Amino acid sequence: MGKYILKRILIAIPVLIGITVIDYAIMCMAGSPLAMLQGPRVSEAAIEAKEIALGLDQPVWVQYFLWLKQLLHGNLGYSIKSFQSVSSLIGRHIGPTLLLMGVSLLVSLFLAVPAGIYSAIHQYSKGDYAVVTVSFLGSSVPGFFLSLLLIDLFTVRLGWLPSGGMTTLGTAGGAADVARHMVMPVMVLSFSMAGSNIRYIRSAVLEILHQDYLRTAKAKGIGRFKVIYKHALRNALIPIITVIGMEIPVLFGGAVIVEQIFSWPGLGLMTMSAISSRDYPVIMGVCLLSAVVVLIGNLVTDILYAFADPTIQLD
Repeated sequence: MGKYILKRILIAIPVLIGITVIDYAIMCMAGSPLAMLQGPRVSEAAIEAKEIALGLDQPVWVQYFLWLKQLLHGNLGYSIKSFQSVSSLIGRHIGPTLLLMGVSLLVSLFLAVPAGIYSAIHQYSKGDYAVVTVSFLGSSVPGFFLSLLLIDLFTVRLGWLPSGGMTTLGTAGGAADVARHMVMPVMVLSFSMAGSNIRYIRSAVLEILHQDYLRTAKAKGIGRFKVIYKHALRNALIPIITVIGMEIPVLFGGAVIVEQIFSWPGLGLMTMSAISSRDYPVIMGVCLLSAVVVLIGNLVTDILYAFADPTIQLD
């Protein structure tokens, strides 16, 4: 296991470098971030001086290696817009994103796992059709549309929940206040994730239920509960772990549209603001974080495979 982890880490280094090269090239194709400053109140000389100060007058490959040199020294750079360090910006916004996305993921799994198992066990029943219909709605209804519907219902019409932010302005906040602000974003995100997860889990359990060894277990009369939850579910964990592994990066990336609508102060909202203002250091920092999390998520998923199925050997 140790050799496998070390091998994956060594492979991840060139992958990360390749991702940063592609990201930097795409951003440079979008134009200079100083183009946002041009106007009647800003002279060309001031823009040129700013360009020299930021090193944007250098060739693209020189700019990239300067950024990479800073990165190797543990410095992600400074925001062009706010002049704050990128690491401090990410550190300040990653907490709300992890809170929102973590709760949403747990709620979605709490809904999807029992619903997927129930749907597979009761295949072609009315309950199965109801669960499948809800899962298709969850995966097909756009998040922004559902967000606006919930705001109209719970904020505009009923006045039960706040429409945005993480805490009520002018108050000390607190866990209860944060929870009230989280209700609608969590509902939107968990409904969407549960819709996709239910279909994966249903398909995985159905495939296992039709295996020969389960028919043998049923024929031995060991009981329906043990057949499903001891034998079938254990072997259906591989696809379920895959689904969870794919959603780990979402915990750090955030939901840009949902955070934008509900004004949630997370990475998604920060990333959207950085893209709008062409704040390249912030964008590069978020892209690097996302790439690292994806690689870690894949590594954790592979390790969990070995724990779920002892027959899998990690070389």
